[in-house]
Amino acid sequence: MTRRAVNDVPALGKVLGPYSRAVWAGDVLYMSGQLGIDPATNKLVEGGVAAETEQLLKGVSAVLAAAGLSVGDVVKANVFLTDMNDFAAMNKVYETFFEAPYPARSTIGIAALPGGAHVEIEFIASAAK
Repeated sequence: MTRRAVNDVPALGKVLGPYSRAVWAGDVLYMSGQLGIDPATNKLVEGGVAAETEQLLKGVSAVLAAAGLSVGDVVKANVFLTDMNDFAAMNKVYETFFEAPYPARSTIGIAALPGGAHVEIEFIASAAK
């Protein structure tokens, strides 16, 4: 199987490291973890976990659109929080992004994220209908 990268996402600017924003493997799109980075400044948005979650979900929408998918095609999410006390604030924003049936999801508490981020979320989407 040939992997195909999804990196051309004008709304997000250039990829800043040796990774792809997303990679197709058959009908499945594996997305790299997204942070709440403002593409205009390449810096983390201010306002804590809720603002970061909102920004990263905008980025997710842009990556999905570049891949020809939508949020309705997301089947799995892995959430990483540096403070599990931020779960409710993240979840409040997250739930406005998806409709039932919601993607499967895991939430994991971790020690730190790049750039001092509070939340990172990675997604898996499927083009299979």
